[in-house]
Amino acid sequence: HGSTALVLESRLTMTDTAADAIFDAFPEIETERLILREIMPEDAPAIFAIFSDPQITQYYDLYTYVDMEQAEELIDFFDESFENERAIRWGIARKEDNVLIGTCGYVWLRQYRGEIGYELASAYWRQGIMSEAIEAILEYGFEQIGLNRIEALVMVENAASAGLLRSLGFTEEGVLREHDFFKGQFHDMRLFSLLRREYDETP
Repeated sequence: HGSTALVLESRLTMTDTAADAIFDAFPEIETERLILREIMPEDAPAIFAIFSDPQITQYYDLYTYVDMEQAEELIDFFDESFENERAIRWGIARKEDNVLIGTCGYVWLRQYRGEIGYELASAYWRQGIMSEAIEAILEYGFEQIGLNRIEALVMVENAASAGLLRSLGFTEEGVLREHDFFKGQFHDMRLFSLLRREYDETP
């Protein structure tokens, strides 16, 4: 599932102190196998490799990349969104080589509420990597940002992403009819959510 979420009005509305603490420096997260880190200009070839794969962009609000410049522009967008305190997008890198194999993060943040987006290079599917990364950013969202509700929007056809979210404790709330417009047409989107109290109750 992916979303670049070109949302302009969704600046994080929380106290200046809390926002400064989150956005003062890019937060790096370490998991058992992964490092979630800032996406740098030198990651452009890795970003291009991911987004030039039609398997990735099939359920994404982007056309399949054909030019390295598109990857560079996406990295600039992620950086600008963080600088403007709108979003946090981590690069997913393997500990052994620090090579970026996907991204995940909050495509927008408001007080107590945020939406996640993510994608992973197809060579690394079905290895539990995406679950490991999302579990880490859910913990960060609830514990560090102070969110109460985390949402995810998934194209109706994207069964794999829906299954991933359910495995992480998300509830499907319903279908938002013709909610998003991209690639020249309107798309129905399945809305999933996870609440803080549900997260706290998870063993």
